Amino acid sequence: MRTSPEPAGLHHLLADAARATPDAPAVHLGDATWSYAELDRMAERYAAALAAVGVTAGDPVLIWAEKSADVIALTQAALRLGAVYSPLAPANPPARVARIAATLRPAHVVTDQAGARAAAAAGWPTAAPPLITFDALRERAAARPAPPWHPAGPDDPAYVLYTSGSTGDPKGVCLSHRNALAFLRWAVAETGLRAGDRLANHAPFNFDLSVFDLYGAFRAGASVDLIPDDLAHAPSALVDFLFERRITVWYSVPSALLLMMRLGGLLDAGVPPALRVCVFAGEPFPTGGALRLRAAWPGVRLFNWYGPTETNVCAGYELTGADDGRSEPLPIGKPAAGDLIRLDGTTADGTGEIVVDGPTVMLGYWGQDRLPPGGYRTGDLGRYDADGNLVYLGRKDAMVKVRGHRVEPSEIEAVLSTHPGIADVAVAVTGTGVEARLHAVVVPAGPQPPGLLALKAHCAASLPTYMVVDSVSAAESLPRTANGKTDRSRLLATLTPAQQKEKP
Repeated sequence: MRTSPEPAGLHHLLADAARATPDAPAVHLGDATWSYAELDRMAERYAAALAAVGVTAGDPVLIWAEKSADVIALTQAALRLGAVYSPLAPANPPARVARIAATLRPAHVVTDQAGARAAAAAGWPTAAPPLITFDALRERAAARPAPPWHPAGPDDPAYVLYTSGSTGDPKGVCLSHRNALAFLRWAVAETGLRAGDRLANHAPFNFDLSVFDLYGAFRAGASVDLIPDDLAHAPSALVDFLFERRITVWYSVPSALLLMMRLGGLLDAGVPPALRVCVFAGEPFPTGGALRLRAAWPGVRLFNWYGPTETNVCAGYELTGADDGRSEPLPIGKPAAGDLIRLDGTTADGTGEIVVDGPTVMLGYWGQDRLPPGGYRTGDLGRYDADGNLVYLGRKDAMVKVRGHRVEPSEIEAVLSTHPGIADVAVAVTGTGVEARLHAVVVPAGPQPPGLLALKAHCAASLPTYMVVDSVSAAESLPRTANGKTDRSRLLATLTPAQQKEKP
C-alpha cells in the first residue's frame, strides 16, 4: 500500500508506480507482461497521438475495444491531457456504440481491428464520429513528443461509464478524480492491497468493478491480470485462470463465482494457492452459495460490496464466522469511503430508499446538469439489521440486475419495438439473483408473433449480449396502470410457471 502523499489526479497513480518500481509488472495478458515503465511510456506515446488528432482538455475519448494494455495506456493518455475517457466493451454492437457516441460527442471513436471490421459490416453511420484504430492513432503521432500534462482539479471529470437508461437510451455516469480516489483509498486499505498482489480483472472496462482492478493495482504497485472477453463466461477456464495465474485478489459479480462453482469445479479444486481476498459486488450473492465458498476457503477474506455505478462502492461487508449459520440475505454492510447513507421514506419496518452522499457520488450524467445537493437516490430499498448493517431489499423501480449488469427494461423494449412484427412489447424479469432472466411479452403486429431466434438477433444488433432476451410469449395487449404505464407486476402475474422458470 502506498505511503506517499495523495496523488493530484487519478492518472498520477501509474506514473508514481513507474517512478517507484519501474521494472515491476503492471499488466499481464496471456503470455505478455508490461512493466510499469513500459506502460508509462505507452501512455506518453498515446498522449502524443491524441494531441495529434486534436484532443484537448475536457474532450471526451470513446474507446470501443477488447481488453488490452493499449486500451489501458490510452485511458491514461486521455487523463494526462485533461480529457475524459469512456470505455466500451466489444459486447456493445456498432448500433449501440453509435448511439452512445451521439450523446458523448467525441471527435473520434478509438477501436481495434475487430471493432473496425464489425462497424464496417454493420454500416457505420455517416453522421457518427469517425472510427480510428489504435494503429492509425499511433501513426498520426509519429515522432511527436508527448505534450505537457494538464493540471487536473479533484472535481474535474475523469471517465464516463455508460449504463442502461430509463428513457430507452444509454446514459453516461460521469465520475471525477475525487470520486475514484476516495473509493480507491478506502478499497486498498480495506483489502490490504500491496505490491506483491496479482489482481484478476474479470469485469469489462465499462463496468465499474474494473476501477478497483486497474487503479487499485496501480495505487499499491501491484499487477493486474486481464481476463480476455472470450473467457469471462467460461467457468472451467476461469477456475484454471485463478489457480494457474496465482491470483491473490479476485473481484467479480457473484454470477461468475456461482458459475465457476456449479460448472467449473471451483469448490472441488481446493483452495487457490495464492488467493487471499475475494470480493463480489454488482448483485446479491445467495447466502447459501457465499457460505459454501467461505467453508471451502476458510483462510480467504470474503467481502460483499454494494453501490450503483453512480457511487461506485458506497457500502461494504466482510463475512466472518458470525455468518456461518446465516439463512437471511447477506448484509451490504456499513458506509464506505467517507460516504453517508440514509434511508428515505421509511416504512414501519424500517425499509426505505437508499440515498448516498459523499466523495464517491458522481458529478452527474454526461451532457446534463451536475447532481444537485442532497445525495444520489439509488432507487434501491434497504433496511438496517440488529447489528447496524444495511441489508439490500431490491429495486424500488423497474430497473433490475441480470447476470451482474444493471438493466433498464425500457431500453430493451425500445429496441424490440422497432421490429416490424411487434406492435407493443414489455420486458419482464423472471427469477431472482443468478437465476434472473429477461422475458419479452409481445403484442404481434400481424397474425403471428416473431420467433425467439428472430428477436434475439434483433436485440443483438443494438444491445450488448447481457441485454438480449432469453424467452418470449405473445399477448393480445399489455396490462396498464391507471396512468397508462405498463403494469409490470400484473405482467409477471400473466406468465405461466413454466415461462417464469424458462432457461435460455
